[in-house]
Amino acid sequence: MDLADVGPAMGATVGGKAANLGALLAAGLPVPPGFCLTTALYDQAARAAGLGPVLEALTARARPRPGPDREAERREPEHPETERSSATLTQEARTRLTNAPVPASALRAVGEAYARLGDDVPVAVRSSATAEDLPDVSFAGQQDTYLDVVGADAVWDAVRRCWASLWTDRAVAYREAHGIDHRSVSMAVVVQEMVDATVSGVLFTANPVTGRRGEAVIDAAPGLGAALVGGSVNPDQWVVDVAAGAILRRSPASGSAGTGPCLTDAQVLAVAALGARAESRDGQPQDVEWSMDRRGQILLVQSRPITTLYPLPEPERSDDGIRAYLCASLLQGITRPLTPMGLSLFDVVLARYQPPGGGPAPFRYAHPGLRLYMDLTGALSSKGGRALFAGAMRVADTRSVGLLQRLMADPRFPAAEGWSPRSLLGVYRSLPQLQAVPQIVVAMFRPAAALERSRRAELSVRRTVDSLPTRATARERLDTVERVLDQQLMTAVLEQLPPAVAGYVWFGIARSLLGPLARRGELPAVLRGLPNNVTTDMDLELWRTATTLREDPESASLFRGTAPEEVARRYAAGSLPGTAQRALRQFLDSYGHRAVAEIDLGAPRWSDDPTHIVNVLANYLRLADPELAPDRQFARAAAEAEAMAAELAGRAGAPRRLRGRAVAYGLRRAREAAGMREQPKFAFILVLAGLRDQVRRVGEDLAAAGRIDDPEDVFFLDLTEARVGVRGADLHAIVTERRRTYEHEMRRRHVPRLLLSDGTDVEAALAAEAAASPGAAQLPPGTLAGAPASAGSVTARARVVLDPATARLEPGEILVAPSTDPGWTPLFLTAGGLVMEMGGAMSHGAVVAREYGLPAVVGVPDATTLIRTGQTITVDGAAGTVTTAPETAPR
Repeated sequence: MDLADVGPAMGATVGGKAANLGALLAAGLPVPPGFCLTTALYDQAARAAGLGPVLEALTARARPRPGPDREAERREPEHPETERSSATLTQEARTRLTNAPVPASALRAVGEAYARLGDDVPVAVRSSATAEDLPDVSFAGQQDTYLDVVGADAVWDAVRRCWASLWTDRAVAYREAHGIDHRSVSMAVVVQEMVDATVSGVLFTANPVTGRRGEAVIDAAPGLGAALVGGSVNPDQWVVDVAAGAILRRSPASGSAGTGPCLTDAQVLAVAALGARAESRDGQPQDVEWSMDRRGQILLVQSRPITTLYPLPEPERSDDGIRAYLCASLLQGITRPLTPMGLSLFDVVLARYQPPGGGPAPFRYAHPGLRLYMDLTGALSSKGGRALFAGAMRVADTRSVGLLQRLMADPRFPAAEGWSPRSLLGVYRSLPQLQAVPQIVVAMFRPAAALERSRRAELSVRRTVDSLPTRATARERLDTVERVLDQQLMTAVLEQLPPAVAGYVWFGIARSLLGPLARRGELPAVLRGLPNNVTTDMDLELWRTATTLREDPESASLFRGTAPEEVARRYAAGSLPGTAQRALRQFLDSYGHRAVAEIDLGAPRWSDDPTHIVNVLANYLRLADPELAPDRQFARAAAEAEAMAAELAGRAGAPRRLRGRAVAYGLRRAREAAGMREQPKFAFILVLAGLRDQVRRVGEDLAAAGRIDDPEDVFFLDLTEARVGVRGADLHAIVTERRRTYEHEMRRRHVPRLLLSDGTDVEAALAAEAAASPGAAQLPPGTLAGAPASAGSVTARARVVLDPATARLEPGEILVAPSTDPGWTPLFLTAGGLVMEMGGAMSHGAVVAREYGLPAVVGVPDATTLIRTGQTITVDGAAGTVTTAPETAPR
């Protein structure tokens, strides 16, 4: 097919690259002439080569990788012979394709098409696979291209090598990592006239580092683009504001000072304008390869979607400017996406929330990338809102503090209202937590009454769960879900908050009274081994369950030597040894409503799938030293905390002096109440687990009626769509698309903690500016900086964990994680220390680490990338640093 005859919907026939080139030509953009050998010819050659059995064998050996399990990718192969067999299969596939017979008519047709380009014209022969240049997977560089090919015989040789490149080890591994079936792919080949290039380059129509839309980044170097794309030359770089037609920044290549840039400003703007047209044609930002010939004409040789950009928030109807969004998912310790149903429930809760005094809440939420984002734009418009969020982030997520300060200095976010009563009222109305302030004051001085109120609220939540229907129609179940998500639920949850907050207020008062009398690390030690923490109680109960298993040889042997998935399957079947069956059931009866990423209604609860808990129990059974037993460590931490509280009170003054008595009282109240910080969330998750059961039963009805394939598909709908399905609509197409998006987001490595409505990842933008700054401060080699979270120092092996359900954490290893929520905390009991990419001193992981006496540093950027499993690292929880051993410093 001539490229001019290729349409954008012909990807299955001509592959991704050719389809995009045809679309560029159809849009009137300059593209070198050429033709395409369709997938039909490849498929015919593959059949003639007998490739089918090879593909079946490769498919059978493919290992599923559900989500961003980088820890699994770093592990050595458990069966090296399997890896060698896979390599042998790919080599066999390449050999068969290289030698495959093709019809004489095809040879003749390709020769004629090549002759129409000119006499022995140099051409580029380029792979165009069906799984290539897709909206969510680029496959950039995975298949081969051959340049300056001359003559029909040489063209055919290059075509065969392109076919074979579909089966290189790297292409096979890439498909497996993205869940693409080997049997579903095919290969077309593009043959294009070579550009006699004086300059070539790459254009991103959105900034690939910061995510900012409308800001084009152009790299260019003399000659052909292959050297630039391959990284063998240093390019000149320009950053362009496309709408304004202005060059924002020029970065010449090193060593080019004497020769000057390879493009004029006018040429730079011309390249940016062509990129804008390519983006307009496709409707999304593009990664464009281009060349400029000796006449100065710029030609596009490739254009594909940029697949790494974080999705934009949905624009507001009355949007009249830039908006700022803070990722609430990250604040909850969750990096993975939430299911659409999980997000839908939050939408209902927020829509029904009525602030004191009535009227809409000034806070709005969005969920780009299937994460929950809070719109901060209104809060940034007042000094009161700025002070509130800056203060909150200092204890919740240290890395966000500098980002908020940057926005406060941005003229696009002016603080117009100052400290006016109206602005403060707006902030107060926007956050449900702030409306508990009167109860917090009462809790400070009447703790018994506050505790009783909290207990009544907890009972109210439990009665709500107990009242959920066991027999009902799907419509009635959806009505029940929406009825539960009303103001009373939020009120019952928030009424459990004041005792814990009052405890932390007393802790702050004691800290102020002590002043310099308390040395670094001493005050946080007071918060170790806190009583009344439901998450700590859960973890210790799980340890007691492990102790029960250890005392039964049959159970202990089973858990130590059997895959967790198999143990979980046997538990569901009721076929575990009696001791193990009873012990696991007792734990799940109390805590089975919890999960990793538990704020997501779509996340399976431990009672649904106890594999994670089984895996943790197996880890506990490896602990041989009784002095490292979690219950003993917790008891020691509590005793040391009590002793430190007494010592600090003594420093403050004699027992009868007012300051000494106040410090002693404040620290005592802190220890009694601060552990209750987990109670409101525990109650909320209890309700979510009940609602999950109701929604899943709706899914069973929809699956039985043929409107979805599987009951779990219901979590890829929202509540409104589920109602439409109950009324008879077919939902298969919606579920398929939602699952595709969800799986794409599961593979995402980085989630912006502060996102602007133009796509700017504020943290990435600041990091890029800092790296380009001539006076940028450098840390010592092998040192990573974060926020102090739990004092103490430990040197041990690191264990990078992205999915706690499959983690094997040896006793004493330092847990390195993106973030943690209560579902992770069972791992803390045998960890030697903690490093997290997210969080602040009061984030969940930091609080629990202090309670267990684990040295911890949080807010360490890219910790899970820069630290590797098996490295020896030192965590200094007081200094907030992580240091790798010199011989194994991160590369």
